[in-house]
Order: sequence, then C-alpha cells, then structure tokens
Amino acid sequence: MSMFDKVFSALDISASGLSAERMRMKVIANNIANAQVTETPDGGPYKRQQVEFASELRRSMIGRSSKDVNLSGVKVKGITESKEPPNIMYIPGHPKADEEGFVQMPNVSISKEMVDLMAASRSYEANTAVISTFRKMTERALNIIRR
Repeated sequence: MSMFDKVFSALDISASGLSAERMRMKVIANNIANAQVTETPDGGPYKRQQVEFASELRRSMIGRSSKDVNLSGVKVKGITESKEPPNIMYIPGHPKADEEGFVQMPNVSISKEMVDLMAASRSYEANTAVISTFRKMTERALNIIRR
C-alpha cells in the first residue's frame, strides 16, 4: 500500500464512520419517536431497535498473508429488534389496558436512548474532526508546493 493509499484510507475509514453513526442516530430517533406506541402492525408494543456494526477489512492485492489485511472502516451489519420484554405499566383506562389496568409499553428507555445519542454524536464529531484536519493538512501542503 503506497503512502497515497494510506492517507486516503484514513479518509475512507472516517467516511464510513460518519455513515454508520448517522444510521445509528436515525435508529435512536426512531426509538424515541415510538417510545409510547402500544400497537404496531405486527401486534403488540413497539420494540426498541439497535444498529449492529461490523469492521470492514481490505486485503492487499500484493499477497494473501495476514500482514496484508488492513482495517478499512466500519459498516452497518444490520438493524435488529431488542429481545428485552416490554415494560408493563399500570394505566387503568388506557385503550390497551388489560382487565387489571396494566399496559404493555415499548421497551424503550428515553434516558438510555439519550445516552446512546450523545455517544453517537461524539463519534460523528470525532470523524468529522479527522476529515477537517485532513483538509487543513492538504491545504497547507498545497501552499508549500505552490511557493
């Protein structure tokens, strides 16, 4: 891998991180928006969704040994539903309440979603900072070459 490829590899990694964290924030926003939905088309309350990430590997075309494998970013492996049971709340008079007044509510915790959103936002900002720093370094290098 040439020096040129290594430099742009860092940009590819940051770009894939931006894309993955953007998807994570969309899923979190969806969870928050559905935190009170007690009836879905599938029946039952909304189930919290989670993003699964996987690292991407790139093999060098030069050889096939383990030293020729490089990390090249992250990708969204999939979006899965949480296996946690629904929250049971006592809300007599609710249209979905059972005969004892209990309602099955989504297994979404707003505070947990907000913590996850902050973590995703910070990761997004870190990847943005890498790209911004790369841009500034490139501008400085071009200014040096022009002189």
